[in-house]
Amino acid sequence: MDVDLIFKIAAVGILVAVLNQLLSKSGRDEQAMLVTLAGLIVALLAMISEIKNLFDIVKDTFGF
Repeated sequence: MDVDLIFKIAAVGILVAVLNQLLSKSGRDEQAMLVTLAGLIVALLAMISEIKNLFDIVKDTFGF
């Protein structure tokens, strides 16, 4: 696992947290929820290759 991936996910998390707080304080709770959901999707998309590698390792380990 690459350290850059961890930093990218942390940066997305910090950005989403700040935007979420700003939108919630201004009374735009729906947009805050959408920003949080978008941040989750971006983080999952960044981890797709690592998840694929994990499944490949499990598959090779159990001989499927």
